[in-house]
Amino acid sequence: MNNLYLYIQMKRQKDIIKSINPTYFWDVNAQKLDAFKSKRLIIERVFSLGQLKEVLLLIDFYGEQQIVDTLCQLNYLDKKTLNFVSKLFNVPKEKFKCYTKTPLTRQLWNS
Repeated sequence: MNNLYLYIQMKRQKDIIKSINPTYFWDVNAQKLDAFKSKRLIIERVFSLGQLKEVLLLIDFYGEQQIVDTLCQLNYLDKKTLNFVSKLFNVPKEKFKCYTKTPLTRQLWNS
């Protein structure tokens, strides 16, 4: 039973990686991503750059609570993404580290 569970998890993990646009991971080899070890990177990139179907796929795979916990710990989310996830998960912006932490340098493209 344990081996069957591991097999199913590995298959789901490979399916989730294949379902995400690999261009979001321009700086890493997308084929070598591990859905569990690279959870933070995957969630960050899909919520910042992805389409709604990919966002929903991640919610189904990781669960709402893991995604909220991960997003709340990120050092940076653009304003649009922060607003989207705050409304989607009904979490106040003040719970997000990126909202409460002020950047050291001002981002020119947000001015």
